[in-house]
Amino acid sequence: MIDERVNHARSSTDASNVESKPSRPNYSQIHAKAFPLETYPLPAFIPHNPLSALRIIYLVLSQFFFPPVSHPPVLHKASFSSSTRSVNVTDPVAIRALWENGFFGKGTLSRSEPTWLEREKRRRGFEMMETAEEVTNRRREERREMKKERARKERELVEEQLKKEGKVAIDIGITLDDPDAAKADFDKGSPELQEKLELEAELIKDQEHLQLSYEEAFFLTYGLGILEIYSEETHDRISNLDLLKLFRQHSYFPTRSSTLQPDDPFLLSYIVYHHFRSLGWVVREGLKFAVDFLLYNRGPVFAHAQFAIVIIPAYQHPYWSETPERAAVTRKKARKSWWWLHAVNRVQATVRKDLVLAYVEIPPPGERDGEVAADVEDIGKLLKSYKVREFAVKRWTPNRNRD
Repeated sequence: MIDERVNHARSSTDASNVESKPSRPNYSQIHAKAFPLETYPLPAFIPHNPLSALRIIYLVLSQFFFPPVSHPPVLHKASFSSSTRSVNVTDPVAIRALWENGFFGKGTLSRSEPTWLEREKRRRGFEMMETAEEVTNRRREERREMKKERARKERELVEEQLKKEGKVAIDIGITLDDPDAAKADFDKGSPELQEKLELEAELIKDQEHLQLSYEEAFFLTYGLGILEIYSEETHDRISNLDLLKLFRQHSYFPTRSSTLQPDDPFLLSYIVYHHFRSLGWVVREGLKFAVDFLLYNRGPVFAHAQFAIVIIPAYQHPYWSETPERAAVTRKKARKSWWWLHAVNRVQATVRKDLVLAYVEIPPPGERDGEVAADVEDIGKLLKSYKVREFAVKRWTPNRNRD
């Protein structure tokens, strides 16, 4: 009988927690485009409708003679700071365009999406729509309160049943009509109400900007050609070749100014980033899960990341094993212990992600067809001289993999 009443308490608690919640943004409409570019797809060809072929021919000819513009009329701008080793975007229009169309960058005062201004307006009572970060926090708080309320009702039902059976003495020292508790509940919400009533409609200055990683900044500048990066010290525009050299130098700590190597950390990370971006994945930083990158199918607002990427250099060219000293150095760079692999794989299994080892084959330095030396003249040839191999690792557990 106690179990039946406990189950009834659970169902009533769940029903009481169902409240009208603020509407959420339509993320499918906001993040409809994979990149901050305009695309012009051709209509579908219908075999039993000859007019569809004429429409396709007309669009192909019109786009051939009058090619449409895919890039924005004014390129987005960012600044590079060598002191903070970061690429920053401060224009609100560029921030929304880069985040909503491809999930590029991270808000400096937010977890991912730059929502500080919206959260500040909500805190002051100017807006009612919740941000993704606030929705996550609210759900956690609701689950916590629901568990507390469920446990309290279950405890009260058990005590009431035991009192009826005469197994527990009735405690008359505590009553439900406690004036202090009622007063505390009443005072709990009054300061927030008074604060909202006393707020003045004032303009709030946005104190947040978008911070891009080196890989994202170079992909937007070189890969898509929609971003211009300026030096924060000289205010001059940085060309793609200078930007590549600058990022390669700053991928070391402290910053290197001498001859660069074909296995520079930025080169390896950008090649992997460019590889998965070209395959349609949304690539984000994976530091939270002890990996290099995380792969999302559509984006972080739709679902969790499916794959975790770890970059491993592969020295397969005969140049790297010509001398014992060179072979020892490359072997040390590429070697990973089994303890490390099991530790990283265990973390990914805990968060329901598949581990993918991305092996990047390193070309020898000074190879003229790849131009992997420091004085790069053709970035395309440089990137083509590298190869990426993917190796998926999955942790096998007996209780989950019975088939």
